Amino acid sequence: MNEASALLDPTIGWILLSVLSVIWVGLGVYWGRKAANLEGFMLAGRNVGLALGTATAVATWITSNTTMLAPQFALQLGVWGMLAYCTASFGLFLFAPMAERIRALMPNGFTSAEFIRLRYGNVAWGIFLVISLFYGITWMISMGMAGGILMEALAGIPYVYGMTAILLVCVLYTLFGGLFAVIGTDFIQSWIILIGVCVVAIAVLNTVSIDEIYTNLERNRPALLDVLFPAALMAIFNNMLFGLGEIFHSNVWWSRAFAMRKGVGRKAYGLAGLVWLPIPIVAGFLGLAAPALGINVARPDMVGPVVAGTVLGEVGAVLVFVIVFASLASSIDSLLAATSDLVLNDFVKGMIARDASDAQLRRLGTAVIVSIGLVTWAFCAPRIGTLASVLFFAGPLVGSAIWPIIAGLYWQHTNRHGAVAAMLLGSAGGLVAYFTLGWYTATLIGTAISMLVVVSTSRFAPQTFEWSRLDAGPHGGHTEVGR
Repeated sequence: MNEASALLDPTIGWILLSVLSVIWVGLGVYWGRKAANLEGFMLAGRNVGLALGTATAVATWITSNTTMLAPQFALQLGVWGMLAYCTASFGLFLFAPMAERIRALMPNGFTSAEFIRLRYGNVAWGIFLVISLFYGITWMISMGMAGGILMEALAGIPYVYGMTAILLVCVLYTLFGGLFAVIGTDFIQSWIILIGVCVVAIAVLNTVSIDEIYTNLERNRPALLDVLFPAALMAIFNNMLFGLGEIFHSNVWWSRAFAMRKGVGRKAYGLAGLVWLPIPIVAGFLGLAAPALGINVARPDMVGPVVAGTVLGEVGAVLVFVIVFASLASSIDSLLAATSDLVLNDFVKGMIARDASDAQLRRLGTAVIVSIGLVTWAFCAPRIGTLASVLFFAGPLVGSAIWPIIAGLYWQHTNRHGAVAAMLLGSAGGLVAYFTLGWYTATLIGTAISMLVVVSTSRFAPQTFEWSRLDAGPHGGHTEVGR
């Protein structure tokens, strides 16, 4: 998209980008003063309360996909497509009791991979770490690419410049403040996103009524109102399982469970699910309104910004720019912090620098964060195309980890060899389905295979596990437990 077709003048875009960047980095430096030690840097001192805990979960789960893809789903798949995106909230709802369980079993825990190692042994840990790092880096790359593409589309800022700017900002404030900075900025970003999306939706309703939208769809695109639209129904199950796998396995959500005060996790994640649930509906409504507004949408993924720009003019374009920046930053910073924690705690501390002091680990953590940022930039810079297919490729991988995690947290007699087999067979079976049947079957099949393996091996060859072994102490040193 060139400057002439952008929603904002490039000068305004650069000013907005500069102002937002300075604000976020400044806040990172400010909140970073609280990170007095390594635990403070990685887990915000394990003292995050309900308000910040809820806000960081909401902001992290509102990615550019939520604000951009939900309208596209509605435009292409109709009402069910819009509602299909809402099923991602089920992951937050179901993780709420798990967060409390995690905090109780591992009061000194740091990462999700640490749980897998202590619960199932080093082989399972290695497999899980590969899955987590692959997914985390892939998601971060997709967000970085989305940042460059959207900055270009919204304000004519060249792709590489926009992508570099947003990655650099997230690296800097995460580097200065760790999880303190991530959670603090998430709190502000969540309010920006919530208020901004509602303002745009209200403006649309003041321009065209719901009756007009319905009448237009019924006359010109009746399939979008069909409750039995096959593609939309399939999207419901795919989104729901993918969302469960994303949240259950990812250290983004485990790190927050460890960071929240005792008794906060269940409430925070439950509230976050309730707050997040209507966001795809409100954003998706923009997609349904586009035909009634007479908008010719050349790119379905840009229907949200185009609708906002149509009803609010330049003010709407500015608002969308800020919302997009906030949603991208809130996801990239969380991924950056959680992925660096995995590398630092489970690889560097666990295998390379076992006797390092907290100060040394903090310095090593700085190098890890910068390295991850550079790797992400290197993959984003060539603009290799959409990474949606790569994310769906990761679907069976994360789906295969759902049952080993659930069973490992709640079933004392889960077979650890079965957990290893579940991740391997679930991933393999899901990938075969991905290439032979289609991406929309991969996560479902991978999860189903994993479930059958975990349940059958635990039923016919149970192995007793002592829950006390999960409390491994600071940094969770590598032991032979569970091998």
